[in-house]
Amino acid sequence: MMRQPRFWSRDGNRLWRVMLAPLGWLYGRLTLRRLRQPGWRVPVPVVSIGNFTVGGGGKTPTTLALAEALAARGERPFLLTRGYGGRMAGPVLVEPGRHAARDVGDEPLLLARAAPTIVARDRRAGAQAALAAGAGCLLLDDALQNPALVKDISLAVIDAGFGFGNGACLPAGPLRAPVKAMAASVDAALLVGEGPIPDAVPPGLPLFRAQIVPADDLTALVGRKVLAYCGLARPGKFHATLEAAGILIAAVADFPDHHAFTPAEAGRLMAEAAAGGLVLLTTEKDAARLTGDPALRALAAASRVVRVRLEPEPAFLDWFYRAFDSARSRVSTASGPA
Repeated sequence: MMRQPRFWSRDGNRLWRVMLAPLGWLYGRLTLRRLRQPGWRVPVPVVSIGNFTVGGGGKTPTTLALAEALAARGERPFLLTRGYGGRMAGPVLVEPGRHAARDVGDEPLLLARAAPTIVARDRRAGAQAALAAGAGCLLLDDALQNPALVKDISLAVIDAGFGFGNGACLPAGPLRAPVKAMAASVDAALLVGEGPIPDAVPPGLPLFRAQIVPADDLTALVGRKVLAYCGLARPGKFHATLEAAGILIAAVADFPDHHAFTPAEAGRLMAEAAAGGLVLLTTEKDAARLTGDPALRALAAASRVVRVRLEPEPAFLDWFYRAFDSARSRVSTASGPA
């Protein structure tokens, strides 16, 4: 995936936005037209987690948190994802010990550690595979704009630091469609990180706050100089997480989202860290792609991997549990007696 253009940000160059506005208008309308297509009603509750924009917004940690919350209540959630960056069309049940990022994508390898995860470019086929495997409910990763399945709960995750960028649709900006129109099919929004509520968020939409925090104790790295490298849509979020933990970032190496690291890049990162006496630090998502070539495996072995988790306000889980219980009741009524 290419890097996000700088003009997509709030204070980006307006010239590109104006020049590309007609294409953005067309893209947004085509997306909304697609959303009106009928979907298949799955006989178990379906929860969709996604973004109004392209790129990272805390969607994967949110999906992991909801899967763990449902499992703790005795549910049997299955995660359904397209598997961006992987070569397998699916449906395939992800096995972290067997599959690599080049097979199923990097994010499915992380999701599979929390709950059974199925990669499928055809969402309906993926749902059928999950049902056959015993799924009690489905969590759809990045599916707000995919109409293949009827959703019982739709949650939009918003990066508080980025918001909606310049407010334009692709390719003039980061939005997949106009916010007001997309929000009409969303049940709630989760604002992740520090930042104001974007003006375009409809006032009647339930809105909750959450933070991305390290999942492991990083106190041993406090005061140490590190080289932070990652391939994320918004690497600044990774940097902010480290800085909040008291880690001194002496150097950064930012790559495009889902970047496939090369042996040469691995060698350069290790050489730079050795020359400066720096600790190599990366994300769990990036580490999932450091496999295969010996140079990539050496970089993985030399790097400290930072895992993160979602920390939502208590009111969010209260809302989610009520919404899920209501969805369970609706699905049971629609399905009728067994």
